[in-house]
Amino acid sequence: MLFDNHNHCQFSFDGERTSVEATACSAIRKGLGGICFTDHCDFYVPPIKAKYESFVSEVFDVDARDAEIDRVNDLVHSGEILGCGEPAKAAAPGSGDVAIPTGFKVFKGIEIGVQKSEREKIARHLEEHSFDEVIASVHYLDDTDPFWGGYYEGKDWKTAYRHYLETLYEEIVWLGDRFDIMGHYDYVTRYAPYPEASILYKDFPDVLDEMLRFLAKNGKALEINTKTYQELKGRTPVLDENILRRYRELGGEIISLGSDSHDAGNVGLHFDRFAHILKSCGFRYLAHYEKRKLVMLPNE
Repeated sequence: MLFDNHNHCQFSFDGERTSVEATACSAIRKGLGGICFTDHCDFYVPPIKAKYESFVSEVFDVDARDAEIDRVNDLVHSGEILGCGEPAKAAAPGSGDVAIPTGFKVFKGIEIGVQKSEREKIARHLEEHSFDEVIASVHYLDDTDPFWGGYYEGKDWKTAYRHYLETLYEEIVWLGDRFDIMGHYDYVTRYAPYPEASILYKDFPDVLDEMLRFLAKNGKALEINTKTYQELKGRTPVLDENILRRYRELGGEIISLGSDSHDAGNVGLHFDRFAHILKSCGFRYLAHYEKRKLVMLPNE
């Protein structure tokens, strides 16, 4: 049973293409065991972003989002969730109805954008709110936004990728026990202008070893973010299996699958393929979190 631990909904600043209910319905149709909404929370947004899109707060309303998740979970548990069949429960063999996977649940998470300048706000926010899981990610650094390309100006590929990895590592070390999953370590490759489209172990063995060793030693999850491995502008980053094998060598066992979906259709994107890759690299279990407690289920 696969869980998608990284999704966004209408409460994220960029989640207008879907909703909690729509993505939950899609996950049910795809047979997932559960999903977690990890909406964006970046306390600082670089002003350069205003050149390209509306400049808005990227801190979501936790109480409103969680109330909506509670509503949708009530629909799931009653078998009345909309859009998944009439009704969406206990499908009879051959009926064509959609069956809700046993125990399916929508979880409450956060994708906290880690930035050194915002550490005090981040710590306070995580202390004031309760989540099922916390993903730590870097979206902005050096007062730039990689999505729009400014981060890469004046840097060769190796400098840009290394600095991103070093920044992410520094911030997860600071976070310590405040997070569960290290999010999209190779996010920096998605929008880069270089022919070198992937983070490969052979190019950054020192900093990757530090990151992976920290995750393994502290019982944190390495995220495989399947959104990264899609074609964009003629480039398709690849997941380097050598990173997975090195994580295993260093004692790492906890892997989280996340689609990083911002629309309902992409929930669970290519999970079967990546679960197979993970299994071939020795990962027999996959992780999800409930009330910040790790749950490991067989990778079947």
